[in-house]
Amino acid sequence: MGLARRSEDEQERLAELRSFRILDTGREPAFDEVVELLAAQLDMPVALISLVDEDRQWFKAAHGLELDGSPLEQSICAHAILQDGVLEIEDTLLDLRSADNPLCCGLSGTMRYYAGAPLVTRSGHRIGTLCVLDHHPRKLAPLQRRLLEVMAGQVMRQLDLQRALANKEVLREEIDHRVKNSLQTVASTIRLYRGRSGNDETREALDAIARRVDSVSQLHAALNQTSKMHFVRIDTYLGRVATLLQRHAPEGVVLHVEAPDLEVESRVAASIGVMASEFAANAGKYAFRGQYAGAEVRFTLERHGPNALVFTCRDNGPGPEPGSRLDVLASSALGARLLEAAAQQVGGLLTQGREPGGFVLRAELPVDPAEEVPFTSESGFAAAPAAE
Repeated sequence: MGLARRSEDEQERLAELRSFRILDTGREPAFDEVVELLAAQLDMPVALISLVDEDRQWFKAAHGLELDGSPLEQSICAHAILQDGVLEIEDTLLDLRSADNPLCCGLSGTMRYYAGAPLVTRSGHRIGTLCVLDHHPRKLAPLQRRLLEVMAGQVMRQLDLQRALANKEVLREEIDHRVKNSLQTVASTIRLYRGRSGNDETREALDAIARRVDSVSQLHAALNQTSKMHFVRIDTYLGRVATLLQRHAPEGVVLHVEAPDLEVESRVAASIGVMASEFAANAGKYAFRGQYAGAEVRFTLERHGPNALVFTCRDNGPGPEPGSRLDVLASSALGARLLEAAAQQVGGLLTQGREPGGFVLRAELPVDPAEEVPFTSESGFAAAPAAE
């Protein structure tokens, strides 16, 4: 038996086959189940998902045959991909395409029957077959032939899905890389301009921007770890933000996080990150009067109802010197505006107040702003004053 003739667009066919990145991959239940079911339904001892490469055929799934593949000159599937529809060889010893095939008459096997339906890509290339073999000559009934064709289509759809998901992941990784580089460039630029500025107000504004960039960077990292593109694990994200804030906190100040295993909409997560960043920065400046031994900043997130969260920031410091007009929330007009905007952009309610143990900032927020849920303050705090 000579080699099957090559298709006229063989190089394009091979390129299409390799675009699936499936050759020489491991066994997968989704494909193993197909050949097992097909063998049972057609009462065949052997069923294969065969992919025809340049010089070999390789089996993605095999039932009843202890081989991973074979050289192309031993491939009946190489003939099957040259025609439309099912190739059926009722007796392999009576067909020139298979009469001298070692799988049919040699040490490799005694297969006397073959039927294969091509795996046809959306662009029309035949990259392999779903095929069955038997030790005895036979013929498929029309319904059996139709079953073979339908299941070959299902195999091709599974291959298409896997390729689409793989391409999506490659694109996602490329976007992730570009976003990370962009954020790092922005952060470096902010540090550069801050170092050159001698104006306190400008330096404070750049610090606030830098904290926002850091928060966005952590949100991007959290989004990149989830399959839900608009929701993030808030405990993971808030933990990342707190770790970053801890690096920049005054020596002696310890940050604590308590948050449930909960996915929230990305805009809500971003708002929580801004609030945590601003609160920690202001607490470090004004809450402890320079005495940081035993100083703590604590972030607590609790779920209140199906679409409601309460995010609480508190410190244990004495606050500004008596008579000072400064307090944590209103320590600067810019900081106050950032905090208010963070709550308002997701429809949340911000409250503040001083307790005997320290200053407390509380935000009542939705899990998902798309779901309309009324918010009522249960804290007893006064609403945050507008920044001047």
